[in-house]
Amino acid sequence: MALNRDAILGAVDVQTEKVDVPEWGGDVIVRGLTGDELDNFQGSIRQFRPSFDGKGMEPVLVQDGMRAKLLVKCLVDEAGERLFTDQDAPALGAKNGSVIDRLYDVAARLSGLSEEEKEELEGNSATATEDAASTSSSPEMSSTAP
Repeated sequence: MALNRDAILGAVDVQTEKVDVPEWGGDVIVRGLTGDELDNFQGSIRQFRPSFDGKGMEPVLVQDGMRAKLLVKCLVDEAGERLFTDQDAPALGAKNGSVIDRLYDVAARLSGLSEEEKEELEGNSATATEDAASTSSSPEMSSTAP
């Protein structure tokens, strides 16, 4: 049976997951983002800069505080209300990195971020690695110890 407009718009399809965080002494509820919220998040971590050839603009990912920026949108109370505002991201980002990373993985999965998108956002994609390698001014590390 094909769904109609009302069935689609009436469907409760945003998922939540309770996650044990022993480091904080209890559970937190992580809610996936809606389509509009996901677009807003992705837009908030992308900026444009002039391309190297000077013929246009290219997107650049701003990874500073990226995990916390997602989590402030996804951590909710029992009623589904956000626990944090967007302005709380720096304070949340100052918490244990292992916890933030673990919760980010859940939020990304529930929000529909593909593994490829997640790797790109985290700077682990081949393109991000190639870009970083081509712009690095650091000397190469030697594999032999003195």
